[in-house]
Amino acid sequence: MEKGLSILVIFILLISCNNDHYEPAAIDNPQVSLTIPSGFPELNKSVNSNRPTKYGVELGEKLFNDKRLSSDNTVSCSSCHIQEKAFADNNTQAMGIQNRVGLRNVPAVQNMMFMKFYNWDGNILQLESQPMIPIITHEEMGSSILEVIGKIKDDLMYKDLFRKTFGDEAITPERIYRSIVQYEYTLVSANSKYDKVKRNEGVIFTENEAQGYQTFQQKCAGCHSTELFTDQSFRNIGFPVNSNTNEAGRGRVTGLPEDYMSFRVPSLRNVEYTAPYGSFGQFPSLRAVLDYFDKGVLDADNLDPVLKNNGNRIPLTEQEKINLILFMKTLSDRDFVKK
Repeated sequence: MEKGLSILVIFILLISCNNDHYEPAAIDNPQVSLTIPSGFPELNKSVNSNRPTKYGVELGEKLFNDKRLSSDNTVSCSSCHIQEKAFADNNTQAMGIQNRVGLRNVPAVQNMMFMKFYNWDGNILQLESQPMIPIITHEEMGSSILEVIGKIKDDLMYKDLFRKTFGDEAITPERIYRSIVQYEYTLVSANSKYDKVKRNEGVIFTENEAQGYQTFQQKCAGCHSTELFTDQSFRNIGFPVNSNTNEAGRGRVTGLPEDYMSFRVPSLRNVEYTAPYGSFGQFPSLRAVLDYFDKGVLDADNLDPVLKNNGNRIPLTEQEKINLILFMKTLSDRDFVKK
């Protein structure tokens, strides 16, 4: 017996010597299949280095909905980015903790994989750099990433999800940002009535919607182009100016006078759900936007040539306005907003 035991001990020691470099068991965390709708622009390059995974998306969604990301545990990402509102909200400007008011209107979170720039002024080029901003901004969550980590580090569900996503339980700022963004990359909207018409799925526009589409192509598609319904450019279109002295539009990023009060052209997908409109919610309705273009916009040295060369306006008849709104409502993706 003693001899047999000695052999067993030696055998175990030999195995141990051959396993100095311990490798944890692989976790089955497959990449999520990304649906690329026909005609959509190419992916933002950062997507390839942060492909959504099964558990990464689950972790990101949990973080997206966790109010502990804010200093007083009252505001999560989803407090402002509400799915039924196309992951925007219906406030004129962002509302943070203690009813603090932000500088700008909350943008929709949709089709983020295909965007070249993020935020109204395009100050973010990679989405992975975005989640930190609302966490630390005084008017939004008013917290810090270290405070957030301190709150969730002992949460057993988070430990499990970080391990399944990244291989161990370590919670780091980068892992938090990357997982939130993995979830956001999955928020693709491309199943509206417009899309079904384009795909010849037996759905057709009404006569008014078709006329609205024709007017849209003539008077709107220069800026709201591509299947994202934005060309992702920055333009001063003469909207009423935010009185907050911190606002300068794209000029805040570039420092160039020609970029003053220029903003990223927003996508019109799901626009029916995201009122009010404009960088700080200047317009309560789509009709108000069209009336403003028709009446005439504010002049500026850097006013977009589309307006500058046409008397600072986009003339629209009463029927054209009605039809345009009907067409824009065909861009509503009820599956995406769960309606």
